[in-house]
Amino acid sequence: MFEKSLERLAEQILALDEASLASLWNKYKNRMENFDTSKEWEKSVIIFFIINAVRVKNKIFNEQIMQLQETQTGDKKPPGDVPYLKRIK
Repeated sequence: MFEKSLERLAEQILALDEASLASLWNKYKNRMENFDTSKEWEKSVIIFFIINAVRVKNKIFNEQIMQLQETQTGDKKPPGDVPYLKRIK
């Protein structure tokens, strides 16, 4: 039962839009940094880490997709934000 509850919660979180979550990041970061013993503070910490979890999940997902595409096409991209340029004759 506990595991099913976590799975349902994960499904709901996955349905959230990262851009909308990102707009709440500062609010919950600031709330978390102002410790008190309330349930609201505890919820703020959980929400902050949920937002970060979605961001990290998306970053890992995107990196893995890029690696798969590079493997399939044979393209190697340089590290960082430098655009990949290919000489065409």
